[in-house]
Amino acid sequence: MPFTYDDFDLSGITTYPLKSRRSKSRVEDFARPAPSGGSIGAFVESLPNILAGADFKAVVRAIVEAKRTGAGIVWGLGAHVIKTGLGPVLVDLMERGFVSAIATNGAAIIHDFEVALVGATSEDVDEALGPGRFGMAEETGRLLNEAITEGVASGRGIGQAITSFLAAKQPQYARTSVLAAAARLQIPLTVHVAIGTDIIHMHPAASGAALGEGSLRDFRYFVSAVARLERGVYLNCGSAVVLPEVFLKAVALARNRGIGLAELTTVNLDVIRSYRAQTNVVSRPTAGTGRGYSLVGHHEIMIPLLAAAVGEATP
Repeated sequence: MPFTYDDFDLSGITTYPLKSRRSKSRVEDFARPAPSGGSIGAFVESLPNILAGADFKAVVRAIVEAKRTGAGIVWGLGAHVIKTGLGPVLVDLMERGFVSAIATNGAAIIHDFEVALVGATSEDVDEALGPGRFGMAEETGRLLNEAITEGVASGRGIGQAITSFLAAKQPQYARTSVLAAAARLQIPLTVHVAIGTDIIHMHPAASGAALGEGSLRDFRYFVSAVARLERGVYLNCGSAVVLPEVFLKAVALARNRGIGLAELTTVNLDVIRSYRAQTNVVSRPTAGTGRGYSLVGHHEIMIPLLAAAVGEATP
């Protein structure tokens, strides 16, 4: 049976005083104009205490507190972070004690290795793919595979193998290399690869046995680092799949051994919110025990801003 056209009766509607309502946006939380010539700290404090503004401030506080108490700060770095020129910023963070360990994927070590050797990276795939030149840089394929194979044969993971190689070689641009800084500062760096995803796997010198064994060793080293993050911070920067999956498994193993990871702070920092990073970094590991944050923005802006903010906020 069809309905009829009837006006809804509004005569019995009830209202309440505006001031009695709980509102999520209040004037005391609003942004303030940043002072002219002010510091980074003053700029951060001028941000609104609402949504991403409040989250950014909370992340800064968590990192500063983790450094102050020695709770640990572990960084997960995707390749985009390196190839957008953030190596010097990350090296500075390492030197100032804001990095306890680093996890990377296979592409990240390729970009950092090329930067260390020749001061440049990130080939034009569109230009190189057609003529069959993509991924075929001689030194990248030969030297990285040699370093991995020899290092793994001596009992190291991929991260130790490559950082040791660079430490011995002392390439021209080592000061801009995260890998070289990890060796110099003795900061654990682990590499988590998916076979076939990286250009060095295309080279004849690639050893599946070495890549698999080395990455498995690095996974276990990474689990040990994550297991020390009670009241610490884990940041996933620019990895949408591999590192979020590896981090979740590390959390699972730590908790299987009775390590609760209480008050853990996790941060995903990327240009978009992706499913695995949001669930496996931000939400699941901190449920009921800590806090997870998602900061959306370009790495080449957000990471230097975060680095400057934590540096200025640290006594």
